[in-house]
Amino acid sequence: MVADDTKARIRAVAMELFTAQGYEQTSLREIADRVGMTKASLYYHYPSKQALLLALVEPLVDEWRREVDSAEREPYNPTSVRIALGRIIDTMIRHRDACAIVMRDTPALTSVKPILQEMIHVGTRLHTWLAGPRPTEVDRIKAVAAAEVLGGAVSSVVTIAEVSPILLRQTLLDCAMGVLGMTQALAPPDAPPPVGSQRVPVNQRA
Repeated sequence: MVADDTKARIRAVAMELFTAQGYEQTSLREIADRVGMTKASLYYHYPSKQALLLALVEPLVDEWRREVDSAEREPYNPTSVRIALGRIIDTMIRHRDACAIVMRDTPALTSVKPILQEMIHVGTRLHTWLAGPRPTEVDRIKAVAAAEVLGGAVSSVVTIAEVSPILLRQTLLDCAMGVLGMTQALAPPDAPPPVGSQRVPVNQRA
């Protein structure tokens, strides 16, 4: 549908500008000009900049929530932890630009407070699950640290953008498992490259 295509173009331009120069520094008029429409026409599709930000971030949060929901239904052991972390890394790589907005422009998310609160809630649930069923204080610290390792999927865009998603995924996964003290866990067969990824050499294995 034409309306859906237009919305997709608006989101793509907004993502590019928010990522390049920041949410606060980007105006709706600038987005409209880049898309090739009037500001009034843009308002027809997204009534505010907050609504546009929400449209960019919500898919990331929804998918992240689903992966944590799935993890919580699994028994806690090194294999299930590795699988869950791998899927979360895949999610972050697929939504790398949205993750970058979240990490860099966190204050802007106060304008869409419910989604910010949901992100905090899902993050807390992930920390709790990673710490295990009867965690010590050390386990809880390791859980938070392991979750922080996953952020490398985002910061890598700036510092090591040339690295393939397959190598990035495997390395972050090994690092997170190491932080948790689960280095004995055997890696499952390589997961397929994240949807939408570029730079994926078919002959490269981590």
